[in-house]
Amino acid sequence: MKKIIITITLFAGMFVSCKSVLDIEDINTYDPEQVWNDENLANAYIANLYSLFGNWSPSEDRFSEQVIGIALPRDFVTISNASFKVWDYTRIRLINQALVNVGTGKLSDNARKGISGQALFLRAFLYFNMVRHHGGVPYVKVPQDKDTDDLYVPRNSTAECFEFILKDLDDAIALLPARISPSAPEYGRIDAAFALAFKAKVLLYKASPQFHPSNPWDNADWATAYTANKKAYDDLKALGFSLVEDYSNIALVEKGPETVFPVINQYPSKVTNWDNGVRPASESRGPASAVPTWEMVKMFPMKDGKRYNDATSPYYKTDAQFLQSYWENRDPRFNKSVVWSGKPYPVSGKTGKRLYTSLGISDPGDDFGTNPDARTNSTNLDRYSGFFMLKNSLLRLTQAQVLQYDVDFVYMRFAEVMLNYAETANETGKPAEALDILKQLRLRAGIEPGADGNFGIVAPDRVTMREAILMERNIELCFEGHRFWDLRRLRMLDRLDNSTKFGVEAIPINPDGSNMSLDVARTKANANELTETNFRYVLHQVPRSGVKVNTVPATYYFFPIHKDVLDRNPSLQQNKDWGGNFNPALD
Repeated sequence: MKKIIITITLFAGMFVSCKSVLDIEDINTYDPEQVWNDENLANAYIANLYSLFGNWSPSEDRFSEQVIGIALPRDFVTISNASFKVWDYTRIRLINQALVNVGTGKLSDNARKGISGQALFLRAFLYFNMVRHHGGVPYVKVPQDKDTDDLYVPRNSTAECFEFILKDLDDAIALLPARISPSAPEYGRIDAAFALAFKAKVLLYKASPQFHPSNPWDNADWATAYTANKKAYDDLKALGFSLVEDYSNIALVEKGPETVFPVINQYPSKVTNWDNGVRPASESRGPASAVPTWEMVKMFPMKDGKRYNDATSPYYKTDAQFLQSYWENRDPRFNKSVVWSGKPYPVSGKTGKRLYTSLGISDPGDDFGTNPDARTNSTNLDRYSGFFMLKNSLLRLTQAQVLQYDVDFVYMRFAEVMLNYAETANETGKPAEALDILKQLRLRAGIEPGADGNFGIVAPDRVTMREAILMERNIELCFEGHRFWDLRRLRMLDRLDNSTKFGVEAIPINPDGSNMSLDVARTKANANELTETNFRYVLHQVPRSGVKVNTVPATYYFFPIHKDVLDRNPSLQQNKDWGGNFNPALD
């Protein structure tokens, strides 16, 4: 349990104990003097909106290659279902009401500035999320009155929305403190450093191929994005942000220098489902909800920074060789992110414990495979892969405590700021700056620098550097929910289209390569004596039943407005790829 109760949590708790104005469907029915004359209630009003940042989600990367599951079957997105629809005007109205009312009460000037700055950021954040889903949306800046205002507001153009988002962020930055120290009671609130980094991310999106399909790499927005992202990198660095020394400690050691913005968790008032969702069933409350794919295992480079099948690497292996020794000589981030059969896994504080996933050896809740010697099939063939997530797992929690996971959710970290900067640098003709960022990340990871000091990066031109940055994002930010959105932003969803996923079965073998008796193997496994070298490995497609292939059409670069929303507002137009006339792109 944390010793310090974060102020924002106190505010939220205090707000719950009062008559919650945010539970009132029509916000005009509450008495403004009840909130805007009381600094605690006013802060609680804003704190109650912070839920929009979400929290730890093991399945966040289910739409990418990183996690098992065919999450994008044919027609997953339609105009009449809920998939990838964002229309968050209820919270927009609450924010607009705050911006109007904050100046009407008896709050101090500092309180007004802080609440206004947070509200402006939150409005920009919500509109950006809608724009990245759908393109331009109605950018409403005042709390509408259902009796006097015209509620049939048309969509603003995408360009206008970006203009308004950036204006809100600039106004927020001017009002917010430069950086809220991790030791301050206000830690966990939005500050100018986070707003600056988020503004840079918005401009990265604005320049991206998603919004410039006709001119993806040479449009003028890249220069603006570069300026903003370099400023975010330089300013945050000057404020003390940096990479933590050990990749394992990015989140598990809270309030570190890499955390740009955290969502505060605290047992017992606020816990999340991360460990319960990533652990094998024998150490959790049920089957893991998300596990790594074989495709993701292959993506991690070797410890010299090169791919396993790169013939120039001393660690080169054929596909067949790699399958039987995939854990050897890897990027250290692989060892800190993934757990596999035979690997030491001191979960629940069990020193010396190893994970086993072999059918007939491991707990039935953990196994994966079809080994005929077991005379039964795994019940996990549609959801497991033979691998589990290790990244950010709080191994000291026992099985009984697994739902007590309260590690602060790192919504944005400095490594993302660095990678955003590297991307804009590369697209504006500054490859040396981009390379320097990648080298910093690989140095922290523990990759060998090599004779040229480039940590295995070979990127002689803009295109190869673009791929190097994308690869680094995939590894550095793995299981953090970035991959699908990165591919979509770069108009590379074809890499997911018609794709499937695989897992790896571990079958115990004797030193001569013959199958080991499962009775012998179980005895050895119970004593944690089997290591990775005591198995041979077989690939299996996952899932084995049902839909086995993702379908990701080009229409997914902008998702449709829900039909129900269009039916309620005749002034709205549908996106052009979904039966309407609205162009959500910028060119």
